Amino acid sequence: MQMRIGSVDRKAWRARLHEVIFEADTRPGKAFDVVLIVCILLSVLVVMLDSVEEVSKNYHGLLLVCEWTFTILFTIEYGFRLYSVRKPLKYATSFFGIVDLLAILPTYLSPLLQGTEAFVVVRLLRTLRIFRVLRLVQYAGEARLLLHALRASGRKLLVFITAVLTVVTIFGSVMYVVEGRVNPEFSSIPKSVYWAIVTLTTVGYGDIAPKSGFGQALSSLIMVLGYGVIAIPTGVVTVEIMRDERARARMTSNTQSCPSCAADSHDNDAVHCKLCGTKL
Repeated sequence: MQMRIGSVDRKAWRARLHEVIFEADTRPGKAFDVVLIVCILLSVLVVMLDSVEEVSKNYHGLLLVCEWTFTILFTIEYGFRLYSVRKPLKYATSFFGIVDLLAILPTYLSPLLQGTEAFVVVRLLRTLRIFRVLRLVQYAGEARLLLHALRASGRKLLVFITAVLTVVTIFGSVMYVVEGRVNPEFSSIPKSVYWAIVTLTTVGYGDIAPKSGFGQALSSLIMVLGYGVIAIPTGVVTVEIMRDERARARMTSNTQSCPSCAADSHDNDAVHCKLCGTKL
């Protein structure tokens, strides 16, 4: 009987812990996320300050203590996240689960691998949770909308990129033939292709420039084509976004998080998790 009561208490405590850590519908949950985001920003600031030579000379010891303090706190928080979900592996392999792990690993690896501590700036990705805190879940939906549009445009963009690579290879080869003998800057086809890419994308570094009349005329043609390079992929993705927006115009979501896999941004009328099927 006592074991059963203890099991019920642990289950209730785990559910309460999940509500505080993963959801922002309650005051404790919102407060937890706000404190977490502040700690994340402060920890990133510590790493950035430590990279400044003058600051590091005078305050390296203090900054090191702060960094390890934040890392230990984030480690405890990561452990609580794994404990509060029914499927820890599911969360650990999710986007935020991987980001949470990458946020603490560099500090632990820094004594063994020099320079890895700089990678803790990945913690900034964790501030994406502020969307839940501010109830701006629609922005998370817009991000998914954009990703879906990019996936839907994948084949078209692949064909377009292949065509662009073909064009710059042809133009680069032609420029090598035209300029190679009179201009040492076009000493090889790869360098000429590099010039074609820089010119076609309208970046224009200016480190390589044609000198012959024919070469300059060819450059002008590539520059004009460059405007089309910018416009075409933008139009392709825009069409897919418009299609998705019409299809999802009436869809709304909330901050409810699945107690099993920690997936969030479910529809307001959702009863079960959209990923694992667990009842919400």
